[in-house]
Amino acid sequence: MATVKSLKLLTIVAIAATFAGTATVSASPDATARPPACQTPPPQPPPLKPTTVTAVGQAYHCILDNYFSGPVLDSRSLLQPAFSALTREMQRRGLDRSTATAPVLTGKRDSDWKAFSKAYQDIMAQLPKETHQAVAEVTIRAMVGSLGDNHAMWMRPTEGEDSFPVGFMPSHARGPGETDPTATGPAHVVDLLPDSAAGKAGIKLGDEILTVNGVPLFVDGIAVPRVVEWLMEAKEGQHVKLTMRRPSTGETKNYDLTVTRPTRPPTEPEVVESKLLPGGIAYVLLRGFAPGAADKVRKAITDLGKQQKLRGVAFDLRGNGGGSPDEVKKLVSSWVHGRTYSYWCDVRDKCTPNRTDDSVSLLNLPLVTLTDRRCASACDAFSSAVKDLKFGTLVGTRTAGAVSGPGEGWVLDDGSMLGLPKIHEIGSNREKVDTVGVPPDHFAPVTAADLSAGRDPGIDKAVSLLR
Repeated sequence: MATVKSLKLLTIVAIAATFAGTATVSASPDATARPPACQTPPPQPPPLKPTTVTAVGQAYHCILDNYFSGPVLDSRSLLQPAFSALTREMQRRGLDRSTATAPVLTGKRDSDWKAFSKAYQDIMAQLPKETHQAVAEVTIRAMVGSLGDNHAMWMRPTEGEDSFPVGFMPSHARGPGETDPTATGPAHVVDLLPDSAAGKAGIKLGDEILTVNGVPLFVDGIAVPRVVEWLMEAKEGQHVKLTMRRPSTGETKNYDLTVTRPTRPPTEPEVVESKLLPGGIAYVLLRGFAPGAADKVRKAITDLGKQQKLRGVAFDLRGNGGGSPDEVKKLVSSWVHGRTYSYWCDVRDKCTPNRTDDSVSLLNLPLVTLTDRRCASACDAFSSAVKDLKFGTLVGTRTAGAVSGPGEGWVLDDGSMLGLPKIHEIGSNREKVDTVGVPPDHFAPVTAADLSAGRDPGIDKAVSLLR
């Protein structure tokens, strides 16, 4: 199980691992001029430095140069949200200034940066030095957030190192750690670390989370964002008070957990787990589309087939946060040949088809794929291919719809990193999957009551379809 923040960090690290460069970044002598370009990540992460106007400018120009819609993006759509966030942070800290008025922006890239950077530096000169980093961070986050893209992100790689999760994943987390906008509550425990504070206290799968530190997770059906942070980004020594209900017994219990530093790193579960289900059905769980995952899935199925003649495969992608497009291609090609399973498109709708690799041998087995709202990115892409090309059946709930497009990593002057999709992905029928998700052919959600009682309607439905 990964935390909300570590899920995003792992995405950045994965992006960075595919690019290696040795170029260095130096500060610009005139911060109102265009700063040095962002760089592809070097083999070793660069040291962190304070986030200055240079890094803010690099993020701005890096987006315009490298983001999917950069060629047609209006510079004002980046800088206006960034300046708004800056002034909100000043107000929140009680540091608003009468001179902190918005720069006049015209939509011209370089002149807008000069106007913004001058206003930014004039404001920072009036703020206490100890606030500069926080103000800079909210400025860049707002700029990246204005893209509205679930695969665009900014991270300082070491942030959150001193945070330790309470020890479980709530059901309203979707895709790469975001709150599912369709969730209505009550949230419940869908993943649990046995050696965590929660595991040691006796919290179990399916337990409903009624309040955290006295605050309900949902108010009028809307998730309260800060509550997720209390659960997933707790600091060592912090107390987290929980009120929880166990559906299998109806018991409500209060917990007062003290977050502790793990005595050892949690054991990473295998990316693939498999077993035989009654009736000659191969059950294969894939936790992520990590490099080499497709070969492991194929081997697991082959090995189970040596034990018993198989009737089909129940392929469990629930909770799968995505990974490599290459692994998607190989797994799709394990069931179907001669087809286009998705398209990668630029901002002008020039699309490149992604076709199956027909050198991959077919498994020739019926397929049922289990999905849920935490099946995101590459998992969305595979599920979309199953649905459109009809080489299997989807069971569970709609996928996350977090599949804007593969990204590239970029390093800024302060050692932080940007992840930016260069292209956007659509399904094989040219439909948009991002923000929509893929609906299953058969709905079989796993409820809190199911988890608490040890039931799995998804697997039950898969078995009934494959027999």
